[in-house]
Amino acid sequence: MKQWTLLLLLLVGALGNSFAAELDGTGTLTKHTFKHKGVEYDYWLYIPQNIAEDAPLLMVFHGYGSKNIPSVNYGFQPLADKHGFAICYPRGPKDFKGKHYWSVGYQFHIENNCERDDVGLAIRLAKHLQKEHKLSKENLFATGHSNGGAMSYILAYQASKHFTAVASVSGHIMECRYRTLTPKLPIPVMEVHGTEDRLSRWNGDPYNKDGWGADIATPRAVGLWAAANRCTHEETEVLPIVKNRVIAHRFVGGTGGNEVWFYEVVGGKHNWASDSMNTAAEIWKFFSKYIK
Repeated sequence: MKQWTLLLLLLVGALGNSFAAELDGTGTLTKHTFKHKGVEYDYWLYIPQNIAEDAPLLMVFHGYGSKNIPSVNYGFQPLADKHGFAICYPRGPKDFKGKHYWSVGYQFHIENNCERDDVGLAIRLAKHLQKEHKLSKENLFATGHSNGGAMSYILAYQASKHFTAVASVSGHIMECRYRTLTPKLPIPVMEVHGTEDRLSRWNGDPYNKDGWGADIATPRAVGLWAAANRCTHEETEVLPIVKNRVIAHRFVGGTGGNEVWFYEVVGGKHNWASDSMNTAAEIWKFFSKYIK
C-alpha cells in the first residue's frame, strides 16, 4: 500500500510540474525597472523563443496589492509561445498602505495625493519595448484583473491612440472618471465579470459602501463602450459549461469593425474566471481580431 501511495504522489508531482511548465511557457522571463516622472516602476518581460520581428505586445496589469507578479495563473505565456507575441507585466509602486496599485480614481488615493500618471507610464514603457525589441507599433494590447482591469478602462479612455484594444476582468469604472473622461477614439473593449463579484460589484457601488469610492454598474460600463464604438446590435453565445454558466454578449457592427465583448459569468466571484473558461484564450481571441 505504501508503495502505491508513493507512486501516486510521484505521479501527481510529475503532472503538477508538467502543468506548471505549460503555464510558464518556454520563452524567457526577465525583470527590469523603468522610471517615469521620477517614479520607478518594476516590470517583467516575457519573450517567446524565435519571436518574429514586429510581433504584438500585450501589457498585463495586476490587481490592487497583488504580490504574485507576474502571475502564470493568467495563462498568457503558452499563448504567447503559440501565437508569437511578447508580454509585459508592469508593477505599480506602493501606496500609503504599502499596496502596489494603479491610479484609477480610488477615493482614498485621491484624498491622500496618491494619483500618478500611470497612463503616461504605460505609453512610454510600451514605446520603449517596441523600440528595444523590435515589436509592432500598431499591435499593442492591454488587459488586467480588478484594479488592473480598471487601469485597462483608463487606457481605453485616454490612450486609444496607442492601444489597439483592451480587456478587463473583474474591472470597474470609478464614477469620478465616468463623470470627467470621454472616450477620445473608438476602441474595441472586452469585459469578463462575475455576477456575484463582491469587490467590483455587478451593480456598482453608487453610495461608496465599500470605501473605494463610488463606481458604476458593470453593464453600464460595457454599454458606454458599445455606444462609443457605435455598435449596432448584440449577438449572444453560451460557452460550454465548466463550472459557472458564461454568457458571451458580443456587441457588433461598430465603427471600423470594432466590437465590444461582455462575458457574463453567472454566479462568478471576484477572480480570473479560469474555473469557468480559458479566460486568457478568450481574451487573445478577441485581441487577434484587430491585429494589423
